[in-house]
Amino acid sequence: MRFVNPIPFVRNIDVSRRFYCEILGLRIEEDHDNFVRFSSGLAIHEGSSLEQTIWGASGDHLDKYGRRNLVLYFEDDDIDAAFGRIGPKVELVHPVERQAWGQRVFRFYDPDGHVIEIGEPMNSTD
Repeated sequence: MRFVNPIPFVRNIDVSRRFYCEILGLRIEEDHDNFVRFSSGLAIHEGSSLEQTIWGASGDHLDKYGRRNLVLYFEDDDIDAAFGRIGPKVELVHPVERQAWGQRVFRFYDPDGHVIEIGEPMNSTD
């Protein structure tokens, strides 16, 4: 057995597809309208259709899916440049901060309220 990828539910696949492509610069590997897999391994799925697939019914959520219980973690070799590109375009949780373990990261929300964390590679904290 091997882990393949997380698949967060998203309310609007078009909005989320644009967010992950335009804001984070991810490249689409597969696009099946209600499901998108990026070359990074992350995938997103339109929530109502995935609810139908899993439970046989859609909850028709009006709210965002993110509930402050999932962090999607990415790394960038130049954390300050990444923050300069991304920070002004998103709802920040916080700007670049040094964590207790020495790594510098910033966090923000995707369109559904999932937390995105961008960190510098740990080997750059030496």
